[in-house]
Amino acid sequence: MISIKFSEFTLSNGLHVILSPDRNATVIAVDIWYHVGSKNEDPSRTGFAHLFEHMMFQGSANVKKAEHMRYVEEAGGVFNGSTSWDRTNYFETLPANRLELALWLEADRMSSLDVSRSNLNNQREVVKEERRFRVDNRPYGTAWENIFSMAYREHPYRWPVVGYLEHLDAATVDEVRTFFRSYYVPANAVLAVSGDFSPSEASMLVNKYFGDIPSGVRPVRDRVIEKPLRGQVREVIHDDVALPAIYMAFRVPPMTSRDSDALNLAAGLLSRGKSSRLYRRLVYETRIAQSVTAFQLDMEDPGLFVVSAVVSPRNKPYDVEREIRDELRKLAESAPRANELEKIRNQFASEWVRQLTRTLGRADNLAHFRTFYGDTGFINRYLEGLLRVSGRQVRAVASEYLNTENSAVLYYLPREKRTRK
Repeated sequence: MISIKFSEFTLSNGLHVILSPDRNATVIAVDIWYHVGSKNEDPSRTGFAHLFEHMMFQGSANVKKAEHMRYVEEAGGVFNGSTSWDRTNYFETLPANRLELALWLEADRMSSLDVSRSNLNNQREVVKEERRFRVDNRPYGTAWENIFSMAYREHPYRWPVVGYLEHLDAATVDEVRTFFRSYYVPANAVLAVSGDFSPSEASMLVNKYFGDIPSGVRPVRDRVIEKPLRGQVREVIHDDVALPAIYMAFRVPPMTSRDSDALNLAAGLLSRGKSSRLYRRLVYETRIAQSVTAFQLDMEDPGLFVVSAVVSPRNKPYDVEREIRDELRKLAESAPRANELEKIRNQFASEWVRQLTRTLGRADNLAHFRTFYGDTGFINRYLEGLLRVSGRQVRAVASEYLNTENSAVLYYLPREKRTRK
């Protein structure tokens, strides 16, 4: 079983640093995680965390607008960022001799990002166009925000990560600056470095570039406790789609729960590969669905287990829902066969090893476990726990969580076309 070696320390300003050298690598990855996502936003100012995916490349004290990208690309590297409900991260993968460049770039924008009115106005329009393209004008594009708003009535997971256009329009530069100063600070960040580097040199460079940045205040995290669903929630949306689709969401515990591994395996049994239960039944045997997928969203607070399917022509979503529920019932009533469970375990193990053999994948997972589990070393115990999950545990979580009373069901139906007389 693969074991990741690492060391870690915390600067006086609160920045937690994880170093994982690998002399067999040819590159280095610098990956900084900020413990802020869409759930930390004001309900009337959604989309701020995602907005900073764009704002972070608009320049800082020593880096002009778009120069971050130019520096990385001219050095032969790649970069990006991502935002979820619970965290935001930014990373660079570069040739091994360019570690200092990546650390300098990240430290400069952490300490002096240019949150100006012109940058805000420019990037606000970019984000709004992204939302129109990815959500508003795409078939089934609003499905996720609709299913989340059905499954959550009080928790901030109820709004979409990309935010709402009217909130972005109303945002002031002072509000955006306050959000940045509240969350994008050393006390709220984890910096992971992996690849071909010297730990002593990396420690020196981290202290050089990050050590003098003011700590900031570690945010107070008020957890919103969402009431149980206690009954199915249903909705039908008519939209410009070619085929009906169905989305079923079940409220499940947070990623740190002991049930999380069993739910991930349950999702794999249901839809991972053409021999999986739902694919075989809905797509191959009955042919009532064109596609079907099941997955658990690993989230810091109680998340969702989602099953979705696109209905085949001349079939009805209700029939697809009935078949899905029948498979969920079977999983809840009888533990999976040993060989079936072993196949899924092996698939998860193979994917996990592939993640950890990639330089960025290693950095990402080190930062993930530190951020959400408070235990970086869990990276070396995660797979062991997953492989210990029994068929009885899978049956138990299916029975407890994947039931009608704990579900939100959304139908997307083609909008009726009006004919001219």
